[in-house]
Amino acid sequence: MSLWTSLEPASATVDPGGSTTVRLRLRNTGDVVDEYRFEAVGDVAPWTVVEPQTLRLYPGTTGTVELTFAPPRTPDATAGPNPFAVRITPTEHPEAVTVPEGNLTITPFTEVRAELVPPTVKGRFRGRPKLAVDNLGNTKLTASVSGSDNGDQLSYDLHPSNVQIEPGRAAFVKATLKPRQIIWFGSKEERPYKFAVQRSGVAPLDVEGTYVQKGFLPRWLATFLGVFMALAITFVMLWIAYKPQVRSEAKERLDEAGVSTLAPSASATPPPPPTPTAPASAPPPAAQSPAAGGGGGGGGGGGSEEEKKKAPEKTAATAVQALAADDPGGRHICYRAFVTGEGWTDAVCDGQTAGTEGENKPLKALNVAVSGTKRTGSAAFVHFPESTDGKGHYNGKPWSFAPEGIDNYFGSTKQDAPNMLGFTINVDDGGGAVCQTVHIHNQGWVGMSCDKPGEGEGFVFGGTLNNDLWLEAVKFTV
Repeated sequence: MSLWTSLEPASATVDPGGSTTVRLRLRNTGDVVDEYRFEAVGDVAPWTVVEPQTLRLYPGTTGTVELTFAPPRTPDATAGPNPFAVRITPTEHPEAVTVPEGNLTITPFTEVRAELVPPTVKGRFRGRPKLAVDNLGNTKLTASVSGSDNGDQLSYDLHPSNVQIEPGRAAFVKATLKPRQIIWFGSKEERPYKFAVQRSGVAPLDVEGTYVQKGFLPRWLATFLGVFMALAITFVMLWIAYKPQVRSEAKERLDEAGVSTLAPSASATPPPPPTPTAPASAPPPAAQSPAAGGGGGGGGGGGSEEEKKKAPEKTAATAVQALAADDPGGRHICYRAFVTGEGWTDAVCDGQTAGTEGENKPLKALNVAVSGTKRTGSAAFVHFPESTDGKGHYNGKPWSFAPEGIDNYFGSTKQDAPNMLGFTINVDDGGGAVCQTVHIHNQGWVGMSCDKPGEGEGFVFGGTLNNDLWLEAVKFTV
């Protein structure tokens, strides 16, 4: 080899953004004049300047070349030892290339930049910004991220909350902001907050942002609801203040009319029918008629011969007589109903249903017979077209009587006869117990009520006083 080289020093240290110089000394040990070209090689070559780039030496002479290293303050200048070399090419003998090598140590530095994307987020219940953390240093970055605000108005969910970032790289932290209180009504409110990027041994890097919290409902709707609630409260107060006076006046007028505001039932107290004046023993059947009492009350004692011809073969009396034959000591009541458009139903006994339910077919008359009691008395309460108080009435002399085992009729079977609204009934002239329940149009079955011996007025009333309603079906027991 015709060339001697030496690096002074062979190892050097430099800060990113600064510079350092290494000298290369060389001697031409050959016997001819030669010119040498210099070229920096290796990872640090882009930041290396060689001066001069060529050098001509005579045999036995020595020359000097300066190598200046100036790494930039960027992540590309990797911290730590970095080998370098200089390629020396002789002009006369280009194949005799010499490459002296050295070591350049680059000192570490840290530089972090953080940015919110976007810096302002909006929402009613949450906001979702992203925090971009850039490592602009030349060493790996390890940091933690936390959020805070004045007044602790927001909660923070960060993922990930700890990051490790290589030099020249960036990491994204996904954040979810949630307000601790919801704005139900009103305009939006701005809530400033900040994220802190904390590294060991240095002050945290703060990044500020704004969460704009929107109201759940617009302000105009809150105003509308407020006015509506005020009007509603005012209405209720006026109603409460006015209602007692109306109820009092209505009650006084109903009391004057003798009418209840509730739907009449079997337990309602009707206006009593005229006091029965029948003799102790009922007249024979031939002396009474189902159409007696002005056509509305109905007669008793089995009715007229004409009525008997029209009646079905099995009347209430024939039914109760059959029961009495099978049970001589028992108490029984049999009955049937005259239904509008259908005529007399079959006779039934002891709590069975006579009539129809919900078919809008009023009863016109009833036929009742008993056994095990002295006799039965009854009266029909019927529709009154000329009513001025909304109630029906007892037509003419309504009471009809029949001994046990004999048909008792009340109401009327005439074509233009009024609908039955109710009735009164007793047995043993009030000395025995009789119970009844009725099915009223648009109201259904009412509760069972009874005439108890020695109590009340000596009869029980079943049905309604309302002139606009009527009976549809009945049940009796004794």
